This record gives sequence, C-alpha cells and structure tokens, in this order.
Amino acid sequence: MAPAGYGRTAGSGRGRGRGRPRRPPTWEISDSDTEGPASAEAAERARDPAAEALRLLRPEQALRRLAVRVDPAILEDAGADVLMEALEALGCEHRIEPQRPARSLRWSRVRPEPCPCSVLPEVGAAEEQDLLLLLEPEEFLRGVAQLIQASGPACPLPWFLPEVPSRRHLAVIGLDAYLWSRQPIAQGTQQPESPEVAHAKVTVGWPDVEEALVHLQLWANVDVLLVASWQELSRHVCAVTRALAQRPFKQSQAFSFCTAGRWAAGTPVTRDGVGLRRAWWRQIRQFNRVSPAVADAVVTAFPSPRLLQQALKACSTEQERMGLLADLPVKAGDGARPRRVGPDLSRRVYLFLTTTNPDLLLDLGS
Repeated sequence: MAPAGYGRTAGSGRGRGRGRPRRPPTWEISDSDTEGPASAEAAERARDPAAEALRLLRPEQALRRLAVRVDPAILEDAGADVLMEALEALGCEHRIEPQRPARSLRWSRVRPEPCPCSVLPEVGAAEEQDLLLLLEPEEFLRGVAQLIQASGPACPLPWFLPEVPSRRHLAVIGLDAYLWSRQPIAQGTQQPESPEVAHAKVTVGWPDVEEALVHLQLWANVDVLLVASWQELSRHVCAVTRALAQRPFKQSQAFSFCTAGRWAAGTPVTRDGVGLRRAWWRQIRQFNRVSPAVADAVVTAFPSPRLLQQALKACSTEQERMGLLADLPVKAGDGARPRRVGPDLSRRVYLFLTTTNPDLLLDLGS
C-alpha cells in the first residue's frame, strides 16, 4: 500500500518476464506534500519583495549582485571563451555590452529593488569604478614609449580616456614572449611600418617596461597584469570579481587591531590606553643597535612620543634637538660601566620624529 499522499505508478512486478529487469517504483508527489518550511519561506519572499532584497544583500549573495560588463571586441579573440566560461562557473552576472575604451571590462554592483533603507549605503549602492583594459603587446609598448618620452606625475596615460573611472587596471597577454621573439628582420623582406610602431619595436625593452610599471603604480595608481595566457587572465579576473563582491562588507567592518587586537610580535593596546607605553618602547627597539636597556632609558625619560616632541619643540637650536637624548643614563648590570644613550641614537630618533623627507637615511652606519 502506498503511503498517504502519494500515488504509485509502477506495477507490483507480478506477471513480468523473468529476463526483464525490475523497474524501480516511482512516486508522484501530491500537492499537499509541497507544504513545508522551504516552500513557506519562498512564498513569504514572493509576498514581501523587501525580504527578498534583504536576502540578496547578505554576504554569501554578494557575487549575485555583481555584474561584469564585457566589451564585444574582447570576444573577437579566440581565447576569450576561456574567460566567459570562467565567469559562468563563478556564478556572477556577466553581460556583453560596448565599453569605452574598447577591449575593456567593467565591474558594476546591481542594486536590488526595492532596496531596504536599513542596509549600509556601500552595500546597496550601484557603482562603476573599476575597469580592466586588455591590451595587445604592441599597443602596450607604444604607450610605454610615450611614457618614457614624457615622464612625470602629470603625464597623461596613453590608453585611457579622461572620463575613465578612478580604479584602473591594465592586462597584457604574452608580453614576455613577444619581447623575446622580436628579431631583426632582413633588409630585403622588411615591411614598411608606421613611425610609432617602428620606434616601439626598436627602442622599448624590458628595462623600459619596468620603469613604466613603476610609474604607473606610483604616479597613476594603475595596476598592470602581465600574463602568459587567457587561463591566467581568467583566474585573475575571477579573483578580482570575488574581492570586489566582498569589498562593501569588509569596508564596513572596523579594524580594531590598533586598540584591542594581537598580531605576530605585536603589543596589545586597550581602549583606555593601557599598553601604549609598551608599544612606544617597541618602536624605539626597532632602531638598529638599540638594546632593551637603552629603550628603557628613552621611555623612562619620555613615556610617549608626544612628550618627546614637545621637548624637542622647546629646544632653541638644532644642535640641542639632535642631542636631547644623548646624555640619558642607561641602567647597567652588576659590575658594568655606566653608559648613556649617545648622540647617534639621539640624532636618529630626532630625525624620525621631525623629518618630512621620505627618502632620508636615518642610520648612517647601515
């Protein structure tokens, strides 16, 4: 007898041929059996769109709210299928839409409708601030040549338009192989080229590329990805997509390691300031050739960096400031000769607290 609520559709097996395999019984689910917690939750979401929007704003649903917009020109490359399959497997939304500049892709956040007012603005807001531009090796080298000729913080980037978002990324596939494969062409078979292409092929090499990478990272805040294949590019795009999907949730969390956390070889500091003196002591210990006893002498005389800065401001001459810590007595062990902090460490600590030159070498003995 079939259980209540089900109807058995297969026969009982009597009268069948002996050589035929027995068909497993199948069951038809009646309407009454669909009622349960899952179906009730789905029905509740259908009746309350705001509840469904809140569910989509959970961290585990972040990838579903991120869309990757791929320019159609990228699909002209034979290896682009690898990228599209990777995005499909990742589970995020991806669209084929024209982008500026061409051969680029953008990440945008999809805002659920209706978006509850209680959610964080960073989580529910739609944004289009990250862009990855895919360049051919030859096109990238032409831009490198332009950067070398007009280097500096105000140098315009040759690959981007002025209205491009602030977070920009470059990707070049096969640059290493392209540079190593270039060989001088015989005079009789050389084809005419444009001056820009000829200049890039003749003068731009790895040293110039490395210089351009530093310029792009420091002055233009542009990340450059040099990969050998579409598989490597696809892995990078998926990694960036996951990071961007989780970015709002990580930005909304307060990092408490400065006041309450612990880390390797670190010093815990409570919110009421307990532990700050120990942190200051460890800061002094980071200078070269500073023993625990010397750090004790500095911290005993000036229990915080602010007190030391105030004492330095009270000095009338530069020489007095540099030697402020020099005569501080250092506690010596039994039978040891008394000693002092000395002018070298005094000068280094003074420069550390007052200099505005990031390239200044504090330790002349290193």
